[in-house]
Amino acid sequence: MKYQNCTAAAQAPDARPDAAMAAAQRYSDANINPATGLASDYLNHFNEAIMVLDMLPSFPDGRAEFLEWRPMTYREHFAASRFKGRDLAIAAYEAADPALRSRLDGLAATMTAMLEAMRAVMQSDLPPDVAGELAVRAAAALKPLVTRAGAVINGADPDIPQAPQAVVDGLMMR
Repeated sequence: MKYQNCTAAAQAPDARPDAAMAAAQRYSDANINPATGLASDYLNHFNEAIMVLDMLPSFPDGRAEFLEWRPMTYREHFAASRFKGRDLAIAAYEAADPALRSRLDGLAATMTAMLEAMRAVMQSDLPPDVAGELAVRAAAALKPLVTRAGAVINGADPDIPQAPQAVVDGLMMR
């Protein structure tokens, strides 16, 4: 998904409009939200584990695949990825609003804790049907957290207060 018409959001207060437009275009081309400086590609790290959990009832051999999952921070994910704009994604993250980064990092920490707890459970000798049921419940609990993290990345998290103009600008960018 590309972000369109987000040049105003990427402008620093004293930035030249043409420089801000170029920066917003670089972000958009790299699938980084110019309004937040965050990339939704990070959520793939969690979505892959959730997808395996969802499949466990019908694919018990997926347990081994799930056990291979390892936590990664935003920076670690992009540093290890083949994402075309990985260096830009890390730099944009570093420059992003600290409140947004904190919110995203908090959600990622919660998802990571839940997934690591599931890994611990899956390492025990649970019968496949019990493991599958637990996996489905864990996936169901994780999905709303991924959705909330996506809202943070896309500047639509209701828990992050926005100035009225930022709300209008966000609506106009869609």
